[in-house]
Amino acid sequence: MSSTRHSESGTLRSVLIKPVENAFLSPERIESEWAALNYLSPPDLERAQCEYAAFEAILRDTGAEIYQLPTDEGLTMDSVYCRDAAIATDAGMILCNMGKIARRHEPRALGDAFERLGIPVLGAIRSPGTLEGGDVAWLDAQTLAVGYTYRTNLEGIAQLEALLQPQGVQVLRVDLPHYRGPDDVFHLMSIFSPVAEDLAVVYSPLMPVAFREELIRRQVRLVEVPEGEFDSMGCNVLALAPRLCLMVEGNPLTQAELEKAGCRVITYRGEEISVKGGGGPTCLTRPIDRVRV
Repeated sequence: MSSTRHSESGTLRSVLIKPVENAFLSPERIESEWAALNYLSPPDLERAQCEYAAFEAILRDTGAEIYQLPTDEGLTMDSVYCRDAAIATDAGMILCNMGKIARRHEPRALGDAFERLGIPVLGAIRSPGTLEGGDVAWLDAQTLAVGYTYRTNLEGIAQLEALLQPQGVQVLRVDLPHYRGPDDVFHLMSIFSPVAEDLAVVYSPLMPVAFREELIRRQVRLVEVPEGEFDSMGCNVLALAPRLCLMVEGNPLTQAELEKAGCRVITYRGEEISVKGGGGPTCLTRPIDRVRV
């Protein structure tokens, strides 16, 4: 076994989260922000706190070390989705530069947290480059898939390549479609969630042919999310360990297919903390260290 940050499915060893009360702050803050941030409707703070407590308890049950981000008045309620502001690499964390302007201060907050925790920072994406962590997923220890989207532009990808080239890491660009346009939250990990080195959850109707064929070439088995479970976040699945999956409840067909593929699936109620804001369990966590068997 070896510790690594170049994995999406190794056993979770340490993870950064932002408790919902530290992000949503108050009913008044929710009311002032939800529409501008494109939430489906305003989350109920009390119910969101209950959902998040259950979500966090699942993470703690894995035995992983959990780091919590504090309240920051300069951030929006979107900061609960802390994966997007940084990328984990074995050489250090990379601070992103958010494509969603309302989230532009989140990387600074994560950088402050990494400094407090003694976690090294390799570098940062600078304007005019943009890059969000939801567009980034490790395929193997030396290959990082990066979505070219409305949130992650070509300059951001070029800067990421420059940071990772000395580490011997290949960046594989994945060109994603327009879909619902620049105001929608649509990342690479909206359609692709690795849950083991040879298993991934995918939504093929929005997946580029070249990327899908690359996964098949790598002998990755694909668990297909049906159309009726895409909007309910059936494709947003967090691996707590290989084939140990965490997903939002309400996606029974995808869950059944994962179980057929040999996975154990844990679900959480996520109406307030996930569905309304378009951020599932991968979005709610910034894994730091994992263990590859």
